[in-house]
Amino acid sequence: MPAAQTVSVLLPVAVAGTYSYGVPAGLTVAPGDIVAVPLGTRDVIGVVWDDPPDAEIGHNRLRPIVEKLDAPPLLKDLRAFVDWIADYTLTTRGMVLRMVLRARGGLEPEPPIVGVRLAGPPPERMTAARQRVLNVLEDGGAWSKSGLAAAASVSTGVVAGLVEAGTLAAVAMPARPVAQPPDTRHAVPVLNTEQQAAADALRKAVAEGGFSVTLLDGITGSGKTEVYFEAVAAALDAGRQVLILIPEIALTGAFLERFAARFGTAPAEWHSEVAPRLRDRVWRGVATGTIRAVIGARSALFLPFRELGLVVVDEEHDLAYKQEDRVFYNARDMAVVRGHLAGFPLVLSSATPSIESRVNADSGRYRRIVLSDRYAEAKLPEIASIDMRANPPERGRFLSPPLVTAVAETLEQKQ
Repeated sequence: MPAAQTVSVLLPVAVAGTYSYGVPAGLTVAPGDIVAVPLGTRDVIGVVWDDPPDAEIGHNRLRPIVEKLDAPPLLKDLRAFVDWIADYTLTTRGMVLRMVLRARGGLEPEPPIVGVRLAGPPPERMTAARQRVLNVLEDGGAWSKSGLAAAASVSTGVVAGLVEAGTLAAVAMPARPVAQPPDTRHAVPVLNTEQQAAADALRKAVAEGGFSVTLLDGITGSGKTEVYFEAVAAALDAGRQVLILIPEIALTGAFLERFAARFGTAPAEWHSEVAPRLRDRVWRGVATGTIRAVIGARSALFLPFRELGLVVVDEEHDLAYKQEDRVFYNARDMAVVRGHLAGFPLVLSSATPSIESRVNADSGRYRRIVLSDRYAEAKLPEIASIDMRANPPERGRFLSPPLVTAVAETLEQKQ
């Protein structure tokens, strides 16, 4: 059947240009749609792109699109982001797109979980284990088989037996959400005057919308996280999604605890140590908008957010934001580009800002907010130098006696 339309498709391969494909009759596609197309002897996942198709290719030579996937389309600003990075880093667009489509399992709807619920009379042969199962199901709700077995302290075989007896029936249950929506009213912090002024300025930037960059420059312990959490809360209250970038995976655990303490629930995670199946779920949740907040490493910048309204780059000076494999980029700088293309504010946070960010702030490109007081009136540590010639370490040791004494006194104060 001849194609009724010709479109350009960008594929996640090391090729800069797009490929032209025919659209079979009865199928409608638009830029951003994710499709399966033939490439050589195999089918490849690609994205309908904004480039005009090659008019020199005759329709009799066009191969048709195989399938349009049931996945949210990539938004125009994300497609522009892919093009911009490819041009700036002299990388093929296909390799940049590959970073966007890295969660292959997220391109299809998540299958429902098979659960059970009460559907018939009690079984003819009742046992204590079966009775415990029925007691758990008294409220009429549906449970997964494994969850029900654990709640009733029985084996899954007991649950299966009740299904065979007609007492329970199998039902389709939606999968549990990856992350619950954050509660912006959960634990609003008490800020000092300086911190409150900074938080108000960030909230104002979020409320005004549009592109802006704020450098949050605060000494260690000044409450930078508590301050930019108020910007996060403002974005969430405005119905927008939030991305918080961190430089090291090792920081994730502590940060998740701080986020949960403020918002009552942990955000979704995106980094290399997240299990592949969970990464698929995060990708789709971000694309559909069901996930509202994400904390992630630099690759999280390429997630297909549906309503992204704020990006925070924590420890923006950290060199771990630089990728030097395949696509060379600095996630801090590319976050600024993404905010500019999509028109939303960014916060760059650091106790020791990078030279680039400080120059941009001093030249007026970025807004700079300084936090000079420590959070909760904590005192800065005293810093002194030790002359190792005047106070050499004891034989067989490497620490100077004054340092050993100071450490011991500090530990005694903490006890």
